[in-house]
Amino acid sequence: MSYQYDVAVLGGGPGGYEAAIRCAQLGLRTALIECESLGGTCLNRGCIPTKALLQSSHTYESAKKAAAFGVTTGEVGFDYGKIAARKDWVVKTLVHGVEVMEKAYGVQVIRGFGRLQDAHTIAVDAQTVTAENLILATGSEPSHPPIPGIDGAHILNSTELLALTEAPESLVIVGGGVIGLEFATVYAALGRKVTILEMLPELLPGIDADITRQVTKSLTDRGVEFLLGAKVLSLTGGDRVSVRYEQAGREGAVEAAYSLVCVGRRPRTKDIGLESVGITAERGFIPVDETLRTCVPNIYAIGDITGKVQLAHVASAQGVTAAANCAGRHETIGYDIVPTCIYVEPELAYVGLSEEKAREAGHTVRIGRFNAATNGKTLIMGESGAVKLVFDADTGEVLGAQILAPRATDLIAEIAAVMKSEGTLEELSATIHPHPSVSEILMEAAHDAEGLCCNAMPKRKS
Repeated sequence: MSYQYDVAVLGGGPGGYEAAIRCAQLGLRTALIECESLGGTCLNRGCIPTKALLQSSHTYESAKKAAAFGVTTGEVGFDYGKIAARKDWVVKTLVHGVEVMEKAYGVQVIRGFGRLQDAHTIAVDAQTVTAENLILATGSEPSHPPIPGIDGAHILNSTELLALTEAPESLVIVGGGVIGLEFATVYAALGRKVTILEMLPELLPGIDADITRQVTKSLTDRGVEFLLGAKVLSLTGGDRVSVRYEQAGREGAVEAAYSLVCVGRRPRTKDIGLESVGITAERGFIPVDETLRTCVPNIYAIGDITGKVQLAHVASAQGVTAAANCAGRHETIGYDIVPTCIYVEPELAYVGLSEEKAREAGHTVRIGRFNAATNGKTLIMGESGAVKLVFDADTGEVLGAQILAPRATDLIAEIAAVMKSEGTLEELSATIHPHPSVSEILMEAAHDAEGLCCNAMPKRKS
């Protein structure tokens, strides 16, 4: 049977647009269907705009500290309207770049909302698109928890908060996950009062407590107030937002100009026609195998809708894997070595197993630590932090890392590469790192695991 395309990709986020390009690179006639701007949530309403805001707030905070570096700036202020405009410019520039790349590779971009009609057909508004293989990449959206009053005035999700052109005078954040912590970092740096309510008794489960404590302290020092173990009972919107909560059996309330509700994201699989091809979603997610194939052999699913790891770089990796399989290859994907980055101050990044998880998995563990504040480049930058490396004591295999330091989100790639190549403590320790650089903290932590760190005080013998 003849089809219009070899592959049709439904959804133009980081997974979908890269899948489309990779399909074209592999010689497949490819269509990319998207009802909004290319780039999806990450580029338009997530990763990129939030990091643009973070860069502006970091620049403002740095300017206020300029005197400590011998730089005289005079009175420092900010124009949030211009900050928001720059954020929009960054997004627009990158979206245009994606559009240019799709065209350059010969991908046919079709605008409109797509719904599956059968295993080879997608209806896009008034037209139909047929393809031998389909890749579903419809992404996710902010969850809308059933909290009384959540639809009130000045109660926003992350997308709505990003659209503001004036900085909130104060902000109550419901949810102490990655999104909540990054927005708290932005507005605390701009001098706004920020309160975070988190239902769990601690922040960032899965990260070792010694690292989490430093994250909490850094944000607290910037004026962020934490209410942990706090269950939100109701929200009352208006000129001032009131958030009523229960903590340790007692009720309380906190007020602010705005409230941000960010308690997770849900897959966008409703109304895309899954039932017409016999795919049954599980809690909204589409089951896939290690090749990203669904229960329908010629239909693949990638990104947040798979329920694997909801990160843009995972979606991209899934996209190129699915594309390769559409081209007749047999490629698989695993999720044991996936870096996670949190853009607080200083940055936090981690990969692999924490110390606790490594012990639970039965490993005999060896730990390497280093205080980033004693690193020459970090000191020059006026920053601080810590690194913690986890090794298997018997084999020397690198099991995981947690980095809290300037540029941690760049540094974590080194550890991921070492883990991917099954590198060991000895190999990481023996790798010559450039000086002065923040990257030296990784080498120093490896030396510490060997008991041979030359840039740390000797440990007391018990």
